[in-house]
Amino acid sequence: MLGDTIAAVSTPRGKGGVALLRVSGPDAVKIASRVFRPRNGKPLCDAVPRTAVYGEILAPEPSGEWLSVDDGIATVFLAPASFTGEDTVELCCHGGILLTETVLTALLTAGARPAEAGEFTRRAFLNGKLGLSSAEALGNILEAGTREQLALAHTGLRGKVEARCGEIYDRLRNILASIYVKIDYPDEDLADMSREEIVAAFEVCEAELLSLANTYRTGHAIAEGISTVICGRPNVGKSSLYNRIVGRNAAIVTAVEGTTRDVLTESAALGRVTLRLFDTAGLHETDDPVERIGIERANEALERAELILAVFDVGQAPTEEDRRLAEALSKRDCAIVAVLNKSDLCGAEDEFYRKHFKHRVMLSAATGEGMEGLTALVEQLFTDGKLDSRRDAVLTNARQHASALSALEAIRRALEVLRMGYPIDLSCTDAEYAMEALGELDGRAVSEDIVAQIFSHFCVGK
Repeated sequence: MLGDTIAAVSTPRGKGGVALLRVSGPDAVKIASRVFRPRNGKPLCDAVPRTAVYGEILAPEPSGEWLSVDDGIATVFLAPASFTGEDTVELCCHGGILLTETVLTALLTAGARPAEAGEFTRRAFLNGKLGLSSAEALGNILEAGTREQLALAHTGLRGKVEARCGEIYDRLRNILASIYVKIDYPDEDLADMSREEIVAAFEVCEAELLSLANTYRTGHAIAEGISTVICGRPNVGKSSLYNRIVGRNAAIVTAVEGTTRDVLTESAALGRVTLRLFDTAGLHETDDPVERIGIERANEALERAELILAVFDVGQAPTEEDRRLAEALSKRDCAIVAVLNKSDLCGAEDEFYRKHFKHRVMLSAATGEGMEGLTALVEQLFTDGKLDSRRDAVLTNARQHASALSALEAIRRALEVLRMGYPIDLSCTDAEYAMEALGELDGRAVSEDIVAQIFSHFCVGK
């Protein structure tokens, strides 16, 4: 409920130098005043907004008396000049676990209720302080595991997607205004756009929406990550490649076949692209029941893969198992790269690999030689090299992409109506639907269920 005043700890649980607690809502200052007493003797409600105030932090005893438990800092933010758009107070105390819980309990006793996951950011969205895509970008900042993810999320937080959507939205609104003038005043020359100009304006919207929708290819590769399976027969260097990409010895590497018996998973950056890596058991015939389970799981991972790194030992001639793997992979509908490993032992590429694989890379997982070639190829397959994720509007999740595609399809329907010579007013419904889809993308007209789903992934205190 927006009318409630909420409180939560906004720093991670555990011991630390400082903990920060946030209070937001109509009674934020009143509630914080019961818990915090400025040393200067002035009431907290008289504090200069956005100015740190030093004082004592109080908490209730079983007797009902409020006693000092710590010294700390309070900062008051008055609506609408706060993150949530509401009156907000941030309290900083020392970062002990018991102390932090004691201060939070004091705030709840004083009249606040516990904040739900992501509720502070949700209020910022509902109060118009953040667009929906910016709020999602803030969540991406908290979850970022690579520098490229962090840069992309920071760009989204600055409202690049919302600004791009807003431009298209305004252009559609102007087109509709001109059409409605023609409908309402057919005998007057009041419309500022002819039929040909309306078609041209719709075509501009179509091109801009197509360009925006196409950014998801790069946004998905960076923000969500590409499901990537490393496969091959035993002992060709799958785990060595896995370790090389991850940047540490995450998988056991030995000369003994069948070392990897389960699917190992890890996320790692390969250039600009985030790989959700799956290192699988060697694919071969075996009577070992444990190995057989590992191979079954490897095949399950291959079914879901967006990218397959098929590893081969170029120090040996292709084996029958290599040939069976190549044949099986030819039926997969995803990007496949033949990783010709152990190039430090053999610099020749067998004709077999040129015949069966469009994308091939010679490298040595042991020494790292040739990894730059694999990086460049994966970036080429999954990102737009002309797109600057630090400056351009980039869609980062399937929800945004679906809304952009819905708007694009609606514009194309409107254009088809006009090109077939039908009355111009028949294009209005599709133009309005495109505006509605854009509104869902940036949060102007998004459903409560979608909002709840997005913010449920945030941590409490954010």
